[in-house]
Amino acid sequence: MRCGRSRPRCPATRPSWTSTTTPGLVRERQPRQGRGVQVQSRRRHLTPGRERDGAGKSTLLSALAADLPPTAGTVRIHGRPAPSWSAPELALRRAVLPQSASLSFPFTVEEVVRMGRAPWAAARLEDDDAVVAEAMAATEVTGFAARLFSALSGGERARVALARVLAQRAPLLMLDEPTAALDLRHQELVLRLCRARARAGDAVVVVVHDLALAAAHAHRVAVLRGGRVAADGPPEEVFTERLLSEVYDQPVEVFPHPRTGAVLVLPDRGGPVSA
Repeated sequence: MRCGRSRPRCPATRPSWTSTTTPGLVRERQPRQGRGVQVQSRRRHLTPGRERDGAGKSTLLSALAADLPPTAGTVRIHGRPAPSWSAPELALRRAVLPQSASLSFPFTVEEVVRMGRAPWAAARLEDDDAVVAEAMAATEVTGFAARLFSALSGGERARVALARVLAQRAPLLMLDEPTAALDLRHQELVLRLCRARARAGDAVVVVVHDLALAAAHAHRVAVLRGGRVAADGPPEEVFTERLLSEVYDQPVEVFPHPRTGAVLVLPDRGGPVSA
């Protein structure tokens, strides 16, 4: 891949694409603050973050994406402190999917997906039409490419927003609850796409609520508790009954799938109901 002098600088090849925070503070837009955390995402890894509601996952993801400055510590992207990258340079290196997407203007689905190509406008290294078509096909939104984004259902909007991120072709993906509005089929579709991007060499960080999805698809999981990383590692090591019961304040059962051996996590419904 070559870049001319007038074109955006291409991301250099490195052994890994990383986004890390050293132990420090991340200030939220709300009064509550996150505590010291350290998280790293590597190439060819899918890393979901899990914690109970309102505990700072989205804030941490915003800090890792360099959208929210930490009050202490350092966020590094591709081995460099995040502030050393310009906004156009960051857009070539990481793509971010927020929890929700809304538009004030009547853009069609295809136009929204094509927005993901904006960082590469000066480079023209790939056929934009082909990249956009591939992203829409992967997320199964091609059938309504001409419809207005504002007319879509919540699940359809979520898939279009993901298609935009995929079209950006950044080697670091950060997705905040991409499966929240999706049905069972499309939840699996999204996580399979994440796995495929990881196999292709990208680093993928995902915030998810569904422990079963995380266990089935992740290479590593990070469980947060009270703004801190309570555990970080392979799902089969991190997802224990004791830890998850404490984090969620809800008894859970953890056991292997009878056919595949994959970790299954279910609420323990055998105990008494607490008031």
